[in-house]
Amino acid sequence: MNFLFAWRYFKAKKSTNAINVISWISIVAITIGTAALILVLSVFNGFEGLVKSLYSSFYPDIRIGPAAGKVLTLTPEQVQRLRAVPGVLHLSLVAEEKALLQNGDYQSMIYLKGVDKEYTQVTGIAGHVIKGSFQTGTAEDPLLVLGGVVENAVGVQSDRNLAPLVVYLPRKTEINVSNPLDAVSSDTINTAGAFLIQQEFDSKYALTNLDFIKTMMQLGPEQYGAVEISLVPGADEEKVQRAVQAQVGGAYRVETRYQQNQSLYSVMRVEKWAIYAILSLILVVAAFNMIGALTMLVLEKKQDINVLHALGASQRLIRRIFLTEGLLLGIIGGGTGMLLALLLALMQVNLKLIPLEGSSFLIDYFPVQLSIYDFLLVGATVLLIALLASWVPAARAARQQGVLREE
Repeated sequence: MNFLFAWRYFKAKKSTNAINVISWISIVAITIGTAALILVLSVFNGFEGLVKSLYSSFYPDIRIGPAAGKVLTLTPEQVQRLRAVPGVLHLSLVAEEKALLQNGDYQSMIYLKGVDKEYTQVTGIAGHVIKGSFQTGTAEDPLLVLGGVVENAVGVQSDRNLAPLVVYLPRKTEINVSNPLDAVSSDTINTAGAFLIQQEFDSKYALTNLDFIKTMMQLGPEQYGAVEISLVPGADEEKVQRAVQAQVGGAYRVETRYQQNQSLYSVMRVEKWAIYAILSLILVVAAFNMIGALTMLVLEKKQDINVLHALGASQRLIRRIFLTEGLLLGIIGGGTGMLLALLLALMQVNLKLIPLEGSSFLIDYFPVQLSIYDFLLVGATVLLIALLASWVPAARAARQQGVLREE
């Protein structure tokens, strides 16, 4: 019954045309606000997905590292038990140390990371090689895969290997005051290729053979820097994490991909909620138009309200009729806005209508990723704002008392 009254009042011709105009202005404002909110959240989802995919190319599903220090110790039997944990697909042993890379007068501070043959199964970095190939060589003949920015910093063409580079690493020995250079080990190394993922990795990392870096760091046969694990598709990440933690004990820290980049993901989540809050103000502005339209409608339907009171309608019924009227305006505006946002988003996905300016991006268009949760969130927001905006006019209509005919 409430909806029938509300729909009749919405369609009925008003004595003052301004009521219709203000009602449609509020609907248009809600439509624009809803579409803008969904589109911006979808673009944010697209960029968030892009960033996560780039980070997933370098960070593994699960990483085991020492709780203190830089070195962990694992026997071959422990490694086999880790491989046997349900949900573990591939396991890679790595070691990492800060180093100085030098090419004549060019030099750069880097993180030199030694990886084994299974490393390409754990991360997707091999798919981001833009020059040369992903080869780390052997302990006796190591090769280096440079980040794109590191390659430029040391002035080499990594796929041509014109001259070997010199790499310097600190040793795990006490510093000899009389000869500090004894605490530094150095060796020459050739380049095999370069990768390009994201500025944070491209400017810091160079990858090489695990046994080579273990020799330079003077690590024992069972000593490593970390263990990186990829999971079976669909595996419960937290369940596998607990099983791995039970295998290695409390001396080691077992982290999921989210925990390895917790600050990044937290910032992205806060940014999304900030965007949602700011753009919701558009809907709040539209609510003021709705309040005006409903207030004028209450005045327009004063005689109808008196008739309903005379027929025994309660104040609660009157209030619900005008609350439904406000919700109807919100549903029409919000539904239209959602359809408009869906249409524009699909056009952007398929036709790439809006490009990204500049040439330094990995993609040349704004990425869009639709999410049903965004539609539900925005829909609930529109209905809540419509309900709050219609409450005051509805309460005024419910309190209104009068007579059917004035003498």
